[in-house]
Amino acid sequence: MASYTSLEILGIQQAYENMLADINSSVNAPEHLALIDKAYRYCLEKYDGKYLASGKAYMLHLIDMARIAVVEVGLGYISVVGAFLHGMDYKENVSINELREQFGRTVAIVLEDFSQISKLDTEKVAYNSDNFQVMFLSLIDDMRAVLLKIVHRVYDVRNQNDVAPDRLAKYFHEIKYIYIPIVHRLGLYKLKAELEEKLMLYENPAMFQEIKDKIEATHEARKKTAEDFVSRISESIDAEIERTKKNGKPKFAYTVKWRLKSIPSIYAKMKAQNVPFEEVYDLMAARVIIRCALKDEQECCWIVYSAITNLFDPMPERLRDWITKPKASGYESLHTTVKYDDKLWFEVQIRTTRMDDIAETGQAAHYLYKGEKETSEEWLLNVREVLENPGLVSFENSYRKLYKSDKIFIFTPEGDLKQLPVGSTVLDFAYEVHTKVGETCNGARVNGKMVPIRHELTNGDKVEIITSKKQSPRADWLNVVVTEKAKNKIRRYLKEEELKESEMGKGLLQRRLKNWKLPFSETVVEMLVKEFKLENALQLYHQISTEKIDLTAVKHFLTSKLGEEKTEKTVPELIESSKKDNSGETEECLSIGEDIDNVTYKLAKCCNPIPGDKVFGFVTSDGTISIHRVNCPNAKSLQQRYGYRIINVKWCGMESGSSQATVGIYGRDVMGLLGKITKVISEDLQVNMKNIAFNTDKDGFFEGKIVLQIADNESLEQLMDKLKTIDGIISVIRIN
Repeated sequence: MASYTSLEILGIQQAYENMLADINSSVNAPEHLALIDKAYRYCLEKYDGKYLASGKAYMLHLIDMARIAVVEVGLGYISVVGAFLHGMDYKENVSINELREQFGRTVAIVLEDFSQISKLDTEKVAYNSDNFQVMFLSLIDDMRAVLLKIVHRVYDVRNQNDVAPDRLAKYFHEIKYIYIPIVHRLGLYKLKAELEEKLMLYENPAMFQEIKDKIEATHEARKKTAEDFVSRISESIDAEIERTKKNGKPKFAYTVKWRLKSIPSIYAKMKAQNVPFEEVYDLMAARVIIRCALKDEQECCWIVYSAITNLFDPMPERLRDWITKPKASGYESLHTTVKYDDKLWFEVQIRTTRMDDIAETGQAAHYLYKGEKETSEEWLLNVREVLENPGLVSFENSYRKLYKSDKIFIFTPEGDLKQLPVGSTVLDFAYEVHTKVGETCNGARVNGKMVPIRHELTNGDKVEIITSKKQSPRADWLNVVVTEKAKNKIRRYLKEEELKESEMGKGLLQRRLKNWKLPFSETVVEMLVKEFKLENALQLYHQISTEKIDLTAVKHFLTSKLGEEKTEKTVPELIESSKKDNSGETEECLSIGEDIDNVTYKLAKCCNPIPGDKVFGFVTSDGTISIHRVNCPNAKSLQQRYGYRIINVKWCGMESGSSQATVGIYGRDVMGLLGKITKVISEDLQVNMKNIAFNTDKDGFFEGKIVLQIADNESLEQLMDKLKTIDGIISVIRIN
């Protein structure tokens, strides 16, 4: 890369000296100027031969940023050094550690924070602008980083030829949704007006020019009207000054200015009121700036207000009293809108010279008037307060130590934001996206790099979750997540799995006891629970299913307790004596579907059992047998409370195609998926669908529910296996 020419070096040096002259009233301590000069010469060496898109020397951009930071935003020497060095840590052979050693810890913090917010994906900021502003605060330790980013964007819109067109579009997007709201909250109204005008020129140049042309066409008439308005209110104010004189001396002096409202402001009114330019009634504004003693400020502002409203009728709902209760940014002014004639209204702003200075330069001026040294940048201590608390009305007792938020903000691959607690992992984020995504999470790509589910996320990470159909929640996942949402979802899944395994364990115990010719009854189960020091029957069944209890030990215990003679007993009729065991030698189950004259049964609506399902019978209070699936959501309660009323049953002779079942489908929405699903069900397997409903979320995942008329459990399982092979489907489950 070629070096700067001697002529370019001369121009850069001249611009640097001019900048130093501009900031001299604010930054003049020798040690501060020495650090600035060191940063300037460091960058001159590192950026030698670097140019902007326009062909201008890159160093001129840095110098101009430094001037804007001090003169227009009110920052100090640290920010001048930061303006020179911003982005330097991206350069080859330059590390943040080197910058920290050369320029100090504070400068390094500002540069690190600047880099953090520069890496953010702002593509979808329009949908999350409030969250983005909060995220800025949680990302940084020093507010100068955000203010330097604002300075950078101000430079960009003033020097658009220096920026590549694709980057310019991105910058205006950020300006619209992030930086204009922030500068407004900070009271940097001049910069806000400039950014709004540049934004409208970029987004809607034709409308900007149309309004500008109409303003120019009516300029003379409006000038005459404004001068008449100013003359008349001046006469009224003069009379009030004369009336309120003390000892022959006027209480205050004043100046009146008028202006036409900005083009973006006029356009906003046209849209809000849904009227053309000609029908916007309050295009013009006047400002009365008062010179008086500090102790008399409020009184003098209200004297002027009285003088104006005595002459012109005010619009009561447009009165804004920001002198009694200033804005959070420190802004103080008294606003009113008065009627000049039937078609024209004037907005009038009444403020003192002190208030006007604060309105022009925001918080920096506010702290100057409080007697703070600008070089200390004490006003920065309050910037976070203002941004986080828009309802604040005064600066009294509002200092506090800057702190990091307890929240982090994470991007999805589509650019959406998710808010999580500090310390959240990939698995927390997966559950935040969707329960099914969490349950099948197998890792993630964080900022393009593969990481495990335990990886702790940091603010601004972009996360793409990797899922696997073979993955499922485990108990140790509870040690991986920090959010209550994820913990509750994992616990619920584990509990459901425990119930399923308990059902399997119960069936296994029943079969083994039958083979050993031992009874299965409530008494026997209670004996086993006590023997193995468990809390209830569910724990017993679960430990049998998971082989934590050896069935050989169960047999040995029961044989020794019950004795060999008890194994020869027969089982009485279950319905006649439900308290006795139901492990009879000859008739194990009640057959459902046969002509049974003396037994009434019905299929439970809570789980809709179908032929082939593993089921049990429950003897209701009226003697009817209610048939439930073994994994029915009510099974646990029935087993725990009424175990003696549960009987074994089996299917026999049910009419084919007479049962109804519902399946739930979950997956990623892909083109033509619904057609493939209906083809498998209706054409390939010739199953009748009674109802189908699908919903897709903004992340591209869908959940579906299909009600089927199915022959039996075997047919249902065949259909579900077939559906799982369709591309895009993550899981297919039967639901009650």
